[in-house]
Amino acid sequence: MLKKKRILLKIGSNTLTKETDNISRGKIEDIANQIAKLKDTCEFIIVSSGAIAVAKQFVKLESKQSAIFVKQALASIGQPHLIRIYQEIFREYGLLSSQCLLSYSDFEKEESKTNIVNTINVLVNNSYIPIINENDTVATDEIKFGDNDKLAALTASLLNVDLLIIATNTNGIYTKDSINSSSPKTIENVTNIDSLKHEIVNSKSSHGSGGMESKIESALLAKKANIETWIVNGLEDNFITKAFDNKVQFTKIK
Repeated sequence: MLKKKRILLKIGSNTLTKETDNISRGKIEDIANQIAKLKDTCEFIIVSSGAIAVAKQFVKLESKQSAIFVKQALASIGQPHLIRIYQEIFREYGLLSSQCLLSYSDFEKEESKTNIVNTINVLVNNSYIPIINENDTVATDEIKFGDNDKLAALTASLLNVDLLIIATNTNGIYTKDSINSSSPKTIENVTNIDSLKHEIVNSKSSHGSGGMESKIESALLAKKANIETWIVNGLEDNFITKAFDNKVQFTKIK
């Protein structure tokens, strides 16, 4: 049997909501449809944000506590709903899925790292797609991953994946000059990742806590593990298969 290409797909809140205030079931269907088409040649591990966005759809919490505790409570409410949506939709496409919650401290202990690798390998080898999120309920501002970009890179490195795909709301990374002139131009191929840092325009999405800077930092972590990173517009339908066929513009960091 041919060895399948192992892909870690990171999906941010802005992609999952399609830049609205609600989780888009249609976007999760789009992801499931693509994975189903590619399952004979690729195996997927997903790092997904969205727990807080799901909770905000139907819960408004009142609290005298600081904002971080409210976010942690929202994550606790939203995470089961997020996984339920994934499982329901993936099942319609003949895909099995599971939940994994990780924290920054898990990547600092050798025993924890070994457990992560062994558990996820068992899941993937039995045709389950692990859906990973940060354990927001116990994380604080000081140890958060930044909309899961860093979590995706650390997990990709630990699992020795072949490709890290970061789905965002732009056609990859744009040159700073093109953004300033209001005609965004994608940087398609990158070999010197340090040069990208000069192209960053700091901005964060409406739902996510990351930004292009955190995506470049993630790509740098992946590069140290010899993993290629693609930054792709996840709002586009069939964004994974189109990227494979070079039918969309995106940034490829080799």
